[in-house]
Amino acid sequence: MVSTSKIKSVDFYRKIPRDLTEASLSGAGLSIIAAFAMIFLFGMELNDYLTVSTSTSIIVDKSSDGDFLRIDFNLSFPALSCEFASIDVSDVLGTNRLNITKTVRKYSIDSNLKPTGSEFQSGPISTAIKHDEEVDEEHGEGAVTLNSHNFDRVSHQHPILVVNFYAPWCYWSNRLKPSWEKAAKIIRERYDPEFDGRILLGKVDCTEEVELCRRNHIQGYPSIRIFRKGSDVRDDHGHHEHESYYGDRDTDSLVKTMEDMVAPISLQSQSASDSQPSNMTDDAKRPAPLTGGCRIEGFVRVKKVPGNLVISARSASHSFDASQMNMSHVISHFSFGKMISPRVMSDMKQVLPYLGGSHDRLNGMPYISNPSDSNANVTIEHYLQVVKTEVMTRSYKLVEDYEYTAHSSLVHSLDIPVAKFHFELSPMQVLITENSKSFSHFITNVCAIIGGVFTVAGILDAVLHNTMRLMKKVELGKQF
Repeated sequence: MVSTSKIKSVDFYRKIPRDLTEASLSGAGLSIIAAFAMIFLFGMELNDYLTVSTSTSIIVDKSSDGDFLRIDFNLSFPALSCEFASIDVSDVLGTNRLNITKTVRKYSIDSNLKPTGSEFQSGPISTAIKHDEEVDEEHGEGAVTLNSHNFDRVSHQHPILVVNFYAPWCYWSNRLKPSWEKAAKIIRERYDPEFDGRILLGKVDCTEEVELCRRNHIQGYPSIRIFRKGSDVRDDHGHHEHESYYGDRDTDSLVKTMEDMVAPISLQSQSASDSQPSNMTDDAKRPAPLTGGCRIEGFVRVKKVPGNLVISARSASHSFDASQMNMSHVISHFSFGKMISPRVMSDMKQVLPYLGGSHDRLNGMPYISNPSDSNANVTIEHYLQVVKTEVMTRSYKLVEDYEYTAHSSLVHSLDIPVAKFHFELSPMQVLITENSKSFSHFITNVCAIIGGVFTVAGILDAVLHNTMRLMKKVELGKQF
């Protein structure tokens, strides 16, 4: 066995007998200061150990070829009807998708951006509307001319009133005119307004009756509306519950559609509300927009190349008066990439307080234009530069965030005005990595603090003690 004396011989900390040591007031003061210094430096080191540190680097975007980027949006257009609102996507590689509906929802809104009903069901609109091939110049006048003075009176006299809202300068209105007048004459002969009166065909010139067309939310020409007596509700805001017709525009199709609507109505009742609706449930007839505004929300997927997201009025069989189009809008939400949950974003902000500051930079921004202020049409363009940020932490292995800068302008042109979001992704991305700290490094620093402070305090105490002894010897006049 190893003796106790041999073990004691390796003691690094040999003790000096207490009787051989001398306590001093200066030593006590330095000891207290040294203790506070150790505590303060220990606290600083502990705070540094607990504080998350990150490193930031700029690297080439690691996205692979064929990756898609999601764009989420919620846009309100107080002067664009859901009837014609179209969301289009294009890019520099030649991709061109028109009137996206699968991932987009539309809601009619009023001028105060408040919804006025359930989701607006636009449905597929045929791109090939049939018209009469031969134009009969001597078609005559069969439709009743309506204006703001007689419109309400006539609409309440007949169970069904079908109105053609047109513009004389419109190509499609002129294509429809012969068929409409011929169909109106045929219907008038079959259902005489004086003896039968179950249906009447009318027409409104929107260049003359601007307010009447605005009240019925007419934005494209020609627009055929079906008003049913007893179901057409009017209130102070000018809301109308009626239907729009999108079917073929040749004489035979128009006449057949009118007869299908009249068939369920008995001659005695003379009320469309007492009868069952017609069996025309296809895409030719759908509810008309309740108001003149539209809220568009949803998402689209685009390639990670420069491109455009365009909101415009679009139809293959309607014309638009560019001078009357107003693409003013309010952006409730516009962001790139996958949605980050509030919990994850909150945790990320504890690591990087500035993260997410430009994730939805356009949120809440209004862009309002007034076409009457200028003779030129106003297109509102947004130029967005998108930068991808990847954050790697111990809690979340990888979080992707897309932030962007935005510059907007109002552009005057001769074309139909649109709202355009031009996006361009940076070829570089930001990589932020959380740096982990070693516990052994923390313990080493703590030991260095304690030993360093203790040593420095001992040196100061020795210098102070020897200085005081020297001063006492000088005072006593001792030579040394």
